[in-house]
Amino acid sequence: MIGPDKNQAFPLASYDRLCFLKNLIKNPQIQVGDYTYYDDFEDVHNFEKNVKYLFDFVGDRLIIGKFCMIASGVTFIMNGANHLSKSLSSYPFAIFGNGWEKAMEGKSYPQKGDTVIGNDVWIGYGATIMPGVQIGDGAIIGSKSVVTKNVPPYTIVGGNPAQEINKRFSPEKIDQLFALKWWDWPLKRITQNVQQLSGEQLEDLLWT
Repeated sequence: MIGPDKNQAFPLASYDRLCFLKNLIKNPQIQVGDYTYYDDFEDVHNFEKNVKYLFDFVGDRLIIGKFCMIASGVTFIMNGANHLSKSLSSYPFAIFGNGWEKAMEGKSYPQKGDTVIGNDVWIGYGATIMPGVQIGDGAIIGSKSVVTKNVPPYTIVGGNPAQEINKRFSPEKIDQLFALKWWDWPLKRITQNVQQLSGEQLEDLLWT
């Protein structure tokens, strides 16, 4: 065998609370890479419910890479949640009409762009990712963290707001891993190296 079927929604036999997420996503503004899984204590269909304020008229996207691990209760807050913060009031008068329609003329709500999660990212239980955040390859997000700013590759963060706890590896090893991009290898090569990828030594990887 050369690995599980990336197009199978539920890769674990008789277990429907873990899914290969891309196979369940219906919203075209959410993009998910191969083998990224989502685990939910109740129902994996909760994932899209936990992507909050994702409106087509705003146009932002949630982009998640390959081989990510997303725990139950992870929430993504998208740009549709933004209000004015430098105005005298942050109240959204215009949406209620009845004489308030012109409140936003010549103005626009804050837009922080797409939320982008790299490859091989682990997002712990109950974490919240705020609009426009970019999380680098190999990062780890601690449980219950609130991520308000970008997370560099192979960095562990935690807390509210999330702060850097540690780097997973030395700068030299991070550079090597970043260049390696094992998640883009052919599936056969990944399968040949799953034991090595689960180890700690780059030199143990099989190159043939």
